[in-house]
Amino acid sequence: MSRYRNIRYDRSEHIGTLALSRPEKRNAINPAMRAELDHLGSQLLADETLRCLIVTGDGPSFSAGIDLVEDMAGTLTEFAERPLDDETVELGIRVAGTFEWIPQLGCPSVAAVRGHAYGAGLQLALACDFRILAHDARVGLTETRYGLLPDMGATFRLPRLIGEGRARELILLGEVVDAAEALRIGLANRVVGDDELDSAAREFAQRLASQPPVAVRGARRAIEAGRTFDDATSLRAAVTEQARCLASDEFQKATPKQTR
Repeated sequence: MSRYRNIRYDRSEHIGTLALSRPEKRNAINPAMRAELDHLGSQLLADETLRCLIVTGDGPSFSAGIDLVEDMAGTLTEFAERPLDDETVELGIRVAGTFEWIPQLGCPSVAAVRGHAYGAGLQLALACDFRILAHDARVGLTETRYGLLPDMGATFRLPRLIGEGRARELILLGEVVDAAEALRIGLANRVVGDDELDSAAREFAQRLASQPPVAVRGARRAIEAGRTFDDATSLRAAVTEQARCLASDEFQKATPKQTR
């Protein structure tokens, strides 16, 4: 069970559920929540038994984004007052990297989004492998409305997901789109009824968790290599992961034995 104050973490068999838990603030992300996310991430990165992570939010909203009220009294103000040097950039990277442990997990992740997912909230969903949206969901990168930009992964994840042209519109215009449009452009993998979101996310997570973990882990690594490296290096990464699969008990158990 969770021992945090701003997030919840529960585990049922091989599936973990991370819930942002500031429903009275629409799960806005404040410094205390970021610290708890960092701590949880360090724990889950070392958990080789986890086969899927569901990310969601308590209450009617996934997350309204960064809590500007609390951050303007702390982190953002401190950042704005510092000289633009390497030390300042490193400080910013530590804050901006709050969700970076999610793509680095050895298992896939599923964001279950209802209500609002704005700014950092949408960036958290983008850090997951899959996004399931309720019909009532509205998502957008609204940072430019406040003279900022989305610096927690959206500038490179969203173009990969939906194409650069549409991503530029969402980022530069701060557009908010509904669940149907998110599905149409490829931002959402599924759209379900509002009262079906939790069960749909759980069912999808169970399907992922039932897959052979060595194969899933290897496939995710190969996909990430394809985003980062040239074709030859990416092919090498895929073949390396395939070799791990062939040597695994999972493959041996799944392969019919020849009879003589």
